[in-house]
Amino acid sequence: MFRVVFLLSVLVASVYAACDNQCSGHGSCGIDDVCTCYDNWGIGQAHDSGDCSERVCPYELAWVDTPDKSGKFHKYAECAGRGICDRGTGECQCFDGYEGKGCARTTCPNDCSGHGTCEYIEDMTKGDRFNRWDSAKSKFLYDPVNYAFSDWDAGKTRGCVCDALYGDVDCSKRMCPYGNDVLDIIDNYDSATTSYQVQTLRFYTDYAADPGDTTGETGGKTGDLSGATFALTFRSTLNETFTTIPIVWNSESSVAMTATTNNDFVQDVQLALLSLPNRVIDGVTVSATSGTLTAGDSSALNGYLDLSITFTGAGVQGNQYPITIEDYECSEGCTPRLTGLPLMTRFDRPGSNITQTLMADHNSFECGRRGKCDYDTGVCECFTGYSGENCNTLTTLV
Repeated sequence: MFRVVFLLSVLVASVYAACDNQCSGHGSCGIDDVCTCYDNWGIGQAHDSGDCSERVCPYELAWVDTPDKSGKFHKYAECAGRGICDRGTGECQCFDGYEGKGCARTTCPNDCSGHGTCEYIEDMTKGDRFNRWDSAKSKFLYDPVNYAFSDWDAGKTRGCVCDALYGDVDCSKRMCPYGNDVLDIIDNYDSATTSYQVQTLRFYTDYAADPGDTTGETGGKTGDLSGATFALTFRSTLNETFTTIPIVWNSESSVAMTATTNNDFVQDVQLALLSLPNRVIDGVTVSATSGTLTAGDSSALNGYLDLSITFTGAGVQGNQYPITIEDYECSEGCTPRLTGLPLMTRFDRPGSNITQTLMADHNSFECGRRGKCDYDTGVCECFTGYSGENCNTLTTLV
């Protein structure tokens, strides 16, 4: 009896000893004495089963690899080919410049120096400047422009989007004021007048009539907006954004106006812009015109109002970012508090918009192109003979 028990125990032990280290508790032993490892367990770089004693690290799209027989790149690779797998923890030790699960994404330079956000390339908008003009549409566009980016690194490659007043790839440099080069030759230098940039905001009232109607039925008029409030947002050349106090659309806005009309509504708009903090707009004039369009016209609306904003100040010379109309409702707990404007948004009608109706003769350069920016302080160090915040004051005549 003792011999039988002994033989059975040896037999059982030999069965469990068939797979190396009993698959380390991370796999099952097959009839061929080979371990079938559980998910994320294996051994060696090839992840052969072995004794299932080592962890497998996450796989992500490889940053660089050799093509397969069909010529395709960026196959899945452990740690995306940009890190070393710690077999004890199953975590990737990423090389400098890479981070995340499986080293799937890039880091941002110097973590954007604390003055920006790290964004994926697919989430970035077009890098526009203050003179972005769409000649095809004859419009000075202000909406952020982004594109459907679906390349292999859409959710992998990242870059810095800097806060206002900061720039460079790692957002480490303070931006200096921009201004006109006082010695720059303008296009109409022989003209008696100098052109300043004019941005025209067109307010289309919400269309109430049937778009196909030809009977002359009227829809919304600018007078219907009387008492409503809206605001304007200005973006400086240093990427600061400032929003005005609420502007009341009064009854005078509904009467016919000419470009020289000087009413309270126009003055309110002008004062609101001039009252923005830090004298970010140090000179501006506003004029208004209104009119009606014929119902039944495929491009017509019943009422519109044009506000023409002319930038005349020394701090806003050159082409500026377009003004943005805050026409949404902003009620309790929202700043500034606005009732909003029911403006035209239908796809088959011309929408309220902003266009550049006159381009500035002046340019806009860092430190007026007559000084050197101290990127630690954001202050211009003007060359000899020039002074001012943006070095656009000539102090010496040669």
